[in-house]
Amino acid sequence: MAQEQREEQLADLQRRYRDLAAGLAQIGLISAGSLARRYTRCTASGCRCNREPAQPHGPYWQWTAKVNGKTVTRRLSAEQAALYQEWIDNDRRLRALVDEMRQVAARAAQLLLEQPHEARPRV
Repeated sequence: MAQEQREEQLADLQRRYRDLAAGLAQIGLISAGSLARRYTRCTASGCRCNREPAQPHGPYWQWTAKVNGKTVTRRLSAEQAALYQEWIDNDRRLRALVDEMRQVAARAAQLLLEQPHEARPRV
């Protein structure tokens, strides 16, 4: 591969990497875990949740995540669930950006390592 072409590809990869890094700054709060909408049934024999057709209690929002190696579950209001959903979505975007940054960095590293040591630009 011609040196000039390699340098152009490397410059493109560096631009892409910087764009991705700038995207990290745009991400708001993050949270690990998942949200679930739950319906429950009670043990009261005359309750609507035990009749036909069943009308279970709920919906109840529940956030679950691993915290310090332990599963933590928290019941949330609908408003809190909406916030957690935004934070979980932000976490997914963060992970996707970092994964793409790793891929770009690996391609750039490959180009750099193919060059002789004295011809490598500082990055």
